[in-house]
Amino acid sequence: MLDIKVLRENPDAARAGAVKKHMPDRAAAVDRALALDAELRAMTPRIDAMRSEQKAGGKKLGKLNPEEREAFLQTQKELKARLSVLDDEEKQLKHNLAEQLGLIPNIPDPEVPDGKDDSQNVLVREVGTVREFDFKVRPHYDIGEAQGWLDFTRAAAMAGSRNYILFGDLVLLHDAVLRFAVDLLVERGFVPIEPPLLVRDAAMFGTGFFPGGEEQTYRCEKDGLNLIGTSEVPVTSLHSGEILSEKDLPKKYVARSACFRREAGTYGKDTRGLYRVHQFHKVEQVIVDIASKERSLEHHESIVQNAEALLQACELPYRVVNVCGGDLGVPQAMKYDIETWMPSRDSYSETHSASRFYDYQSRRLNIRYRPEGGKPLFCHTLNNTVAASPRILIPLLENHQNADGTINVPERLRQYLGGREVLGKPVF
Repeated sequence: MLDIKVLRENPDAARAGAVKKHMPDRAAAVDRALALDAELRAMTPRIDAMRSEQKAGGKKLGKLNPEEREAFLQTQKELKARLSVLDDEEKQLKHNLAEQLGLIPNIPDPEVPDGKDDSQNVLVREVGTVREFDFKVRPHYDIGEAQGWLDFTRAAAMAGSRNYILFGDLVLLHDAVLRFAVDLLVERGFVPIEPPLLVRDAAMFGTGFFPGGEEQTYRCEKDGLNLIGTSEVPVTSLHSGEILSEKDLPKKYVARSACFRREAGTYGKDTRGLYRVHQFHKVEQVIVDIASKERSLEHHESIVQNAEALLQACELPYRVVNVCGGDLGVPQAMKYDIETWMPSRDSYSETHSASRFYDYQSRRLNIRYRPEGGKPLFCHTLNNTVAASPRILIPLLENHQNADGTINVPERLRQYLGGREVLGKPVF
């Protein structure tokens, strides 16, 4: 969340940030938060004065005679009752203030372009050449079903729509990409971690998914737990409530996990294939570091380069876009999306998102570090997808397909597939 000092000193920036993100309802939370903050600040001197009076009364009691003591004790009792009421009011005000602060989105950085949705994201660069085919290009689901690698019908019968079953070589290719992604990040100094798939509400709130993301989350009501939609949630929450040593930063983690998303509100969109599904796997990179904007900018560029390295190794054409305000989520200060060319969609489509948050998440999670000789400060956090599968299988199958339905394996992935250069058998 934002520091209350930011709201006091520059409320217009917070309001404008919510408007830029096309969240006008959340802009109103700025004024509500400031009103509650003012009420709290006015109450504090009253409570402090009453507590001082109560403390002084304890010292005075021993000097009173019996008659004076009885009257004084009654006064102290009344003072205690009034103080208890004020304490309850203060707790409620703090709770209400925290609720409003939790609604206020992070302020977008100046380089975030204006725009209402992903159609107005701004191109940063394109990398690779879109392949020109000399045969009929088939979508991944036609190839997968013809090879016996994909089954949507049985998956829907047992689990509902937007589910799938992978078989045979497609399972191995799926695993190869994820293993390569982890190996790539480990080589670059990231610590591998296998996180919980179920988390408490505090972790969802702390990373900025709650409030607002409840409709997209599978919730286990009986246990008060939530299935993660990204390992960003448990990995960023790893150091919640801790004070880290500056010498131990940055913390760099890479996590491979199953992920789950309800896809509420997407009825009728991307109904065929693997693009929009309820269950998937991601390899996510998370960085926790000192409160330095310069360092955050450096990390942001580096985690994008990590994802680009994977796409280049997989010989896939892609582009990087600067995400506009209307396409930013609540916690992001700035985000790059990486979109990979998918022939069946005749477009570049999102496969990666790289975000920086500054101290927005760490304030909610209470993740701090202690500079040498200084007071604790809130950390900065960042994250980015390295690989998300099965979505990444779409460009892999479609860009590397042969006319007969077999698939060429990019050289960097062959070590995970027993050295095989081609997957499948001729089916067309």
